Amino acid sequence: MALSLRCEHAALSVSSLEKSIAFYVDMLGFEPSEIIECPPERGLGNVVGIPGCSARIAKLKLGAMGLELFEYLDPRGRPMAPNRTQADLGLTHLGFASEDIQADYQRLRKQDVKFYSPPVEYRPRVWNAYFYGPDGETCELRQFTG
Repeated sequence: MALSLRCEHAALSVSSLEKSIAFYVDMLGFEPSEIIECPPERGLGNVVGIPGCSARIAKLKLGAMGLELFEYLDPRGRPMAPNRTQADLGLTHLGFASEDIQADYQRLRKQDVKFYSPPVEYRPRVWNAYFYGPDGETCELRQFTG
């Protein structure tokens, strides 16, 4: 028997809640819904397997997609490995549909967002461009044409 599940959100551990909120809200169009303070006594550590941790969590929404940003205050998170590639295990990227990938690419580049490459038609009528978020996480623009 299959489980009765649907994908609700993704979550990122970030170095600065303010910096990541600015990126995902101002540059990508997410709507913020709430910020939750999680001191150790709130029990987040019991859920995430880091007893006694404290964090701040921002909940964002873009259409049906939910994104939670976790800034761990204690312990602080470690940065992503500088040599991490898309082939490494674990979450590889957050994907965003674009109606005009060339315009979105140009707009983000003007705001100093770093891309892996310009948009590429990597299979017929499917254009992709990967770019970096504020902590080095990978994000993707994808446009289906035709």
